[in-house]
Amino acid sequence: MSASNELPSDFQLGEWLKGSGPESDIAICTRVRFARNVQGYRFSTNMTMEEAKELNSYVGEQISACSECEDFKIVDLPELGELERNVLMERHLISREHANAEKSRSVAVDEGESVSIMINEEDHLRAQVFRSGFMVEEAYQKAETIDEALLVQLPLAFSEEFGFLTSCPTNVGTGLRVSVMLHLPGLVWAEEMEKASLTAQKIHLAVRGLFGEGSRAIGDFYQVSNQVTLGRSEDHILGDVASAVERMVNWEREVRSALLRGESELRTIDRVHRALGTLKSAHILSSEECLTCLSALRFGSEQGILPDLSVRDLNTILLLSQPAHLQRVAKERLDAGARDLRRARLVREILN
Repeated sequence: MSASNELPSDFQLGEWLKGSGPESDIAICTRVRFARNVQGYRFSTNMTMEEAKELNSYVGEQISACSECEDFKIVDLPELGELERNVLMERHLISREHANAEKSRSVAVDEGESVSIMINEEDHLRAQVFRSGFMVEEAYQKAETIDEALLVQLPLAFSEEFGFLTSCPTNVGTGLRVSVMLHLPGLVWAEEMEKASLTAQKIHLAVRGLFGEGSRAIGDFYQVSNQVTLGRSEDHILGDVASAVERMVNWEREVRSALLRGESELRTIDRVHRALGTLKSAHILSSEECLTCLSALRFGSEQGILPDLSVRDLNTILLLSQPAHLQRVAKERLDAGARDLRRARLVREILN
């Protein structure tokens, strides 16, 4: 990579962009998240600043003492600047709300960024496990191990009638959210994405954008996750998500194959090469245009149209083209216009 001398010394792609695991050409990453709260404390949304500080300190100490979290680094978010918090958000280690909140809060992250535990987000704890590719059961097993270890350390709020108690009623019960990030350019280009989304919604699954709830689906990335936790067992939730994702992966494969046959083939190949030409020559490049073109390049790489392009380089561009990462590489604050110039330069250097 010609731009490697510009990368931060601690740069890594993290688990969600590792590019390995089953079905990783379409299923980018699997995430399993548990929402938990500590007995004796009000929900985070109702806490005073002093209560939030006390809880943040207490939970951090207990995580440090947890047998499954010994190598985790706990980062106090108010001590970070806005840029570094947004870097964590772009790496999916914290939510946008967690990055921007004002109360005392933190995040515990393992070395490989395969686990993050948000402290004092919407709930007192939100433990996330990431696995590259389509690995629902494996991600769940790791999340369950961490959850059981945390139960030893913390008195978690639980009701025999309702299950785990959470700030938002949609998480009550198991508190389990399972999601798989999918790259679906075939369904988008063939104008079948709306049909796929409606199919998922019929079985109570949500289809969201790159950064989850409230985000747009740019770059043809979609997150498929369960919406309901109350009254559903862990096995039912895992089965629903795994079954729906498997169908969408197969659907995407069928559409990709169709796009590379008959009258569609030349248009599809042209679309991929036009995207490559844009990224190799553009001097001004918005984040959205960059992700749209990268989607086409990823399609081209995975389908053998652009065999010399590695998915790792494309994932590096995807991450570094995000606003916070771009400014971190530049080592300076950049307004939107300056970011578009810098993004285009960085992408040209990597691809050329």
